[in-house]
Amino acid sequence: MLNAILHFLESTGFYGITFGHVIMIAIACVLLFLAIVKGFEPLLLVPIAFGVLLTNLPFAGMMAPPVLEIHENMVHTVEPGGLLYYLFQGDHLGIFPPLIFLGVGAMTDFGPLIANPKSLILGAAAQFGIFITFIGAIASGLFTAQEAASIGIIGGADGPTAIFLSSKLAPHLLGAIAIAAYSYMAMVPIIQPPIMKLLTTKKERAIHMTQLRDVSKKEKILFPIIVTIVVSLIVPPAATLIGMLMLGNLFRECGVVGRLEDTSKNALINIITIFLGVTVGATASAENFLRVQTLAILCLGVIAFGIGTASGVIIAKVMNKFLRVPMNPLIGSAGVSAVPMAARVSQVIGQQEEPGNFLLMHAMGPNVAGVIGSAVSAGVLLSLFGG
Repeated sequence: MLNAILHFLESTGFYGITFGHVIMIAIACVLLFLAIVKGFEPLLLVPIAFGVLLTNLPFAGMMAPPVLEIHENMVHTVEPGGLLYYLFQGDHLGIFPPLIFLGVGAMTDFGPLIANPKSLILGAAAQFGIFITFIGAIASGLFTAQEAASIGIIGGADGPTAIFLSSKLAPHLLGAIAIAAYSYMAMVPIIQPPIMKLLTTKKERAIHMTQLRDVSKKEKILFPIIVTIVVSLIVPPAATLIGMLMLGNLFRECGVVGRLEDTSKNALINIITIFLGVTVGATASAENFLRVQTLAILCLGVIAFGIGTASGVIIAKVMNKFLRVPMNPLIGSAGVSAVPMAARVSQVIGQQEEPGNFLLMHAMGPNVAGVIGSAVSAGVLLSLFGG
């Protein structure tokens, strides 16, 4: 009887819990607090935080791989493995992030970008944060080129792209990179405004912009087709993300596949968001997360995000030197691909200086350009370091 009681006690999570587990469970609770109470990107942070919680419960085995044995040239399953291990294969094999892009494409109006092609420059400028941070990560001596590339992509403020790239180049850092990427996406309204105000004058922030021209349906249909062909020919590794993004957008704009559009931007993206979030969080086990590298990733990530924001604003100011009709440089900060939060921040800061200033649609141009830019940047890094 005593042995049975001892055996039961040793099988409980309390027996196997470590200080590292306690820290990670506390981190999960903080993320849940930020998502639920503070409203920071709850659709992403709630499943990610709960994934962190689940993977750090001792003996639960949610991410345990199956135990196999070979007998008479036949593979037999001794233990089937944890639920999240199997769902995680969607991250590991690069399936979930492109499906997220399919849904994003179905929800995104590329009209502001088509109406103002100069927005592409601002979207490209915001990608400087990716490559400058990549150089910084290499210079730190803590990371390989593949790891540095995965960290740098945080600067694009695009969670699915960060997951897609790190799953291929540095899967062991996936949890830290994903949590950093989504946390900073959620904190766009906190991180960006001080940078935007520091780099612009009151007069610049009050610049009014003329209404964008109407974009025809033909233009909107041709845009995803042309972008897919051109980008995929220039950077083939970007075809997966760009192709899914543009397919979703074609569903939206062609007007003949309403059911596919509705599924892509509602049911499908919601299901994949649950799977992606929980499994990404589940990679943040205590032994993988509580390392010096993780702290470095969090620091480099916020630097990357800040540089990306600053680059867009600075390039907008430079462009104004050559434009007959100046643009409000605040929209340059929206070049990071946190859609549509970054565009909303531009709108809010603009209206603080001039209540009659409406920058949202103008900011959506560089914002959606940033989505394309981050996918292309990921393709470039994958082609350089994917081996």
